[in-house]
Amino acid sequence: MSFLETIKPASLETEMKNSYLDYSMSVIVSRALPDVRDGLKPVHRRILYAMNKMGIGPRGSTKKSARIVGEVMGKYHPHGDSSIYDAMVRLGQEWNTRYMLIEGQGNFGSVDGDAPGAMRYTEAKLSFIATEMLRDIDKDTVDLNNNFDDSLKEPAVLPAGIPNLLVNGSSGIAVGMATNMPPHNLREVIDAIQAYIKNKDISDDELLKYIPAPDFPTGGIIYGTEEVKNIYLTGRGKVVIRAVSAVETYDKDRQRIVFTEIPYQMNKERLAEKVTELVNTKVIDGITDFSDESDKNGIRIVIELAKDAIADIVLNKLYKYTQLQTSFGAIMLALVNGRPKVCTLRELIQYFVEHRNEVLVRRSKFELAKAEARVHILQGYIIALDNIDEVIKIIKASASPEVAAQSLMAKF
Repeated sequence: MSFLETIKPASLETEMKNSYLDYSMSVIVSRALPDVRDGLKPVHRRILYAMNKMGIGPRGSTKKSARIVGEVMGKYHPHGDSSIYDAMVRLGQEWNTRYMLIEGQGNFGSVDGDAPGAMRYTEAKLSFIATEMLRDIDKDTVDLNNNFDDSLKEPAVLPAGIPNLLVNGSSGIAVGMATNMPPHNLREVIDAIQAYIKNKDISDDELLKYIPAPDFPTGGIIYGTEEVKNIYLTGRGKVVIRAVSAVETYDKDRQRIVFTEIPYQMNKERLAEKVTELVNTKVIDGITDFSDESDKNGIRIVIELAKDAIADIVLNKLYKYTQLQTSFGAIMLALVNGRPKVCTLRELIQYFVEHRNEVLVRRSKFELAKAEARVHILQGYIIALDNIDEVIKIIKASASPEVAAQSLMAKF
């Protein structure tokens, strides 16, 4: 057969359509969107699984990030090392992840947008809450799939002892769709799940009493309860987040505005540049100094005012023209049975409860089978002890262990 005979004519339009559709589904399912059950994208799931396999637990010492990235890339995630490292770092940034799944050591970046140190310098280990995500994974609780070269197995989903999608949220841009899931308080979410388990027909208003609003890692005040309710009931909506401020008096008659909580994913360095620009262009009058006094104990942004400035007017202008007031557009999109779906709060809780129910049933069956196998051995010991003299006699008369085993099984 010649080369020309192997060529098949195809419509360019059809080929482009089919190829792009395949690419789109690959990005949607295998990269950009979280699974509704464990709230993780494949790269995050593989990072946690690989670290668990390496034995890098919260009670042990940290290991070099480069070693972890190499393990993940070589065994489970055949993509760029920088994308794996960036995903791992985000799991260990307290201003991005509400309940960190990675404990980092070294420069993991900052809330100002500073990049983390190179992976050859930083170290990491699993956090205690990450071990809950992986608990009982070795007890046949989840399905295992082949990795990219069919040489190893990797979990299709983690057992997820915590409702990770709700408490940590998620964000990602796929092809033709995006997800932006807000994080929540763990205690509130657990209370809501318990209430749902006790009463599957619980009303939406009752659920909202347990989870009144998102809980962002950097704090801030959420405005618009109706918009929050709309997000939970429809899966889409927008909420306004405003920095927490207080007006302090110093030097007897001078005032300053102090911000102690900021909107989610606000960049403090860009804020300083923006305030300077607004002052220089006379959009905001009355500001004499801007200083960032934030440290490991928390956020503290100080804006000093002129003597004749009115604090409330300056504050309102700061909210209007800077990131001290932003909006969070929520799209609660996740993979449900492998397909993207915009979920309501009730559905997110329902899918998590169903997943945990399956995990616990599978764990129980695994432990039962293991116990039954152990019982079989113990019953053999009991028979041997009840007939110890005859057992010894058969063993002594046998020419080899194999013959002894056959004789014992034939007799008893």
